[in-house]
Amino acid sequence: MKKIIFASALLSSLLLSAQFSFDTTRYGVTGGATYSRITNAHNPSGPLYSFYGGFLALIPINDSEQFFLQPEVEYLGAGESGRDSDAKGYPGYDAIYANHYISIPIYFKAYFSEAESEFFGVAGPKFNILLGQTIKDAPLKYTVDGDPATGVNGKAASFNFALGFGLGYSYKRKLEVTARYDLGLSNTYKGLMSELAKDPNTQKSKSEQVLSVGLSYIFD
Repeated sequence: MKKIIFASALLSSLLLSAQFSFDTTRYGVTGGATYSRITNAHNPSGPLYSFYGGFLALIPINDSEQFFLQPEVEYLGAGESGRDSDAKGYPGYDAIYANHYISIPIYFKAYFSEAESEFFGVAGPKFNILLGQTIKDAPLKYTVDGDPATGVNGKAASFNFALGFGLGYSYKRKLEVTARYDLGLSNTYKGLMSELAKDPNTQKSKSEQVLSVGLSYIFD
């Protein structure tokens, strides 16, 4: 919670101090593939492959051709699977724990120069709102009282907060490729902490990490 409050305060301070040129804002579409994992959650634990896609706005800061605010609204698929290479043949290896989000990243974007085709970096907070979960082939879990768990295998939090970082290349400020890393700062699976503790990691925070590579097209 302290990390979320600090990041929100920093974002508010930067937004208040910046001057945005909304009259020259450009819009675009974005999408790509995701690779995600969650620390200290299900066992066995492996990666989940999914995708993201949505819309973006490119807002100049201080009439600059180098520094921008880039808010986005996108669908984000994340979570984990049970496909640990050391767990083949064991219960849970074929499990899928997929989380479906409406994700709202707010990136500060800096091109390395004012050249038309140039590398760039992005960084900023991501606010993920859970739309639903898809859970398949999960092993049976038990509560701390020893009773079989009901419902889903660990209810994901309805809100997830992360910090996103990325590097990319822009071709003529229109077609862009970006590699991103999202560092989860909130507990994705608080509900798992109430399940029978066979693993010392049960009581540790479950952080969702997402790697993605995608393309964006920015309209004139």
